[in-house]
Amino acid sequence: MKRLVIDGHNLIPKIPGLRLDDPDDEMKLIEKLSQYCRLTRTQVELFFDGAPAGSPLQSKSGLVHIHHIRKSLTADDAILQFLQRQGNEARNLLVVSSDHRVIAEAKALHAGSILSEEFSRRLIETLSNPSMSDSQRELPPSVEEVEEMLKLMTGKRKDTP
Repeated sequence: MKRLVIDGHNLIPKIPGLRLDDPDDEMKLIEKLSQYCRLTRTQVELFFDGAPAGSPLQSKSGLVHIHHIRKSLTADDAILQFLQRQGNEARNLLVVSSDHRVIAEAKALHAGSILSEEFSRRLIETLSNPSMSDSQRELPPSVEEVEEMLKLMTGKRKDTP
């Protein structure tokens, strides 16, 4: 399964119809990425900086893993730390950013990169392609999708002993 690492606030203004001054901008991006992941069988690590105190640090929406970064750190720094923690697995990641420092450091860590503007075009093309949607509806879920569904359905609840 392909894996993307995305700076959410860097990508939002590149997608037609999304704006950083929209209070629901993050949720709208997550919805689009969730749909993209389902259609392309891709997993996303999505980073948002500026998380208010008390908000959860991580959450999940389908194949989109959301990382909320506290004000003491930027999404750029968090993405680079994430890539460093991946070690040799960074080679299997594609970083979506238009920040030149992030792209240069991702390359140094052997991760791939794509400009946010280019990824935005791919995202819109994929989501607006009716044949892609139809063909994906006919496919059974991937092994990764089944494993993720099983984790969600069989996970122990916090209130059970």
